[in-house]
This record gives sequence, structure tokens and C-alpha cells, in this order.
Amino acid sequence: MVDVLGGRRLVTREGALVEAEAALQNKVVALYFAAGRCGISRDFTPLLCDFYTALVGEARRPAPFEVVFVSADRSAQEMRDFMRQQHGAWLALPFHDPYRHELKRRYCITAIPRLLILKQNGEVITSKGRKQIRERGLACFQNWVEAAADVFQNFSG
Repeated sequence: MVDVLGGRRLVTREGALVEAEAALQNKVVALYFAAGRCGISRDFTPLLCDFYTALVGEARRPAPFEVVFVSADRSAQEMRDFMRQQHGAWLALPFHDPYRHELKRRYCITAIPRLLILKQNGEVITSKGRKQIRERGLACFQNWVEAAADVFQNFSG
């Protein structure tokens, strides 16, 4: 993800800043474009939270996976509230980082919520991450890893 988020700092749900390169290195990365005011986002976020927790938080061997929330909220306070109320222990691009808008343009995000699954170089594995999680659950992660096989040769779910 150095190509996409290199040199940026991300924020945790608790407000701590982390370096994107260190947090995202050698992982399949999901960019989650959503907003707390969006009913569909509020409906899907708990499912994404469960998915993330099963893969990363509770797994005996955490999967090489990270979610980066790209807020479409109207204010930093709306973003913080949404993160505190519903998000998993994943990361977010800070609200005041103008790169949020660049990512929306780069990946042609015209509606939310949208869950893009990316390779390390920023290439899209799928733009249908939300649909795949709803339909296939944890099984879709192995397909994402296989699509990014050059990075994850040693991972087997």
C-alpha cells in the first residue's frame, strides 16, 4: 500500500496516529468508503466488524488483512462518533486529510458504502468486497489472498 497511502498517517478508533506503511505492509487492504449518516453503511459496518474480528482480532493466527476507513461524513465529529459506535479495531484516514477526496476520485467512488479490496500496489482485487462478504463470509478472504499471491506466498487460511 506504499503506492497508495505511503507517507500518510492513519488514525485508530481511539485516536492514536500510526504510520500507514508499517500498519499496512504485507497485508490485503480494504478501503471502506462509508458514512455514519448512511443507513446502508450503518447496516453493513457491524458485518464488516465481525468479519475483521474473526480474521484478525480473534484468530489464532491473525490474517494479513487491514481495513482503512475513508469517511464520507460531513464533519470530523460525525466520523469520530461513527467510528466509536460501530467500527472494529481498524484504521482510518484522518477526516482533515484532503487525500480522502483523491482516493474517491482515483477509485471512482460515486456511492457509499463501498469496500474495495486492494493489493499492496493499490491495484483493485475487487470493488465488490461488501457483496462478497455478505454472500460468502470468511471464505472470500482466501480468494483475495490468492489474487495477491505474490505478497502472501506463506499464508494459508
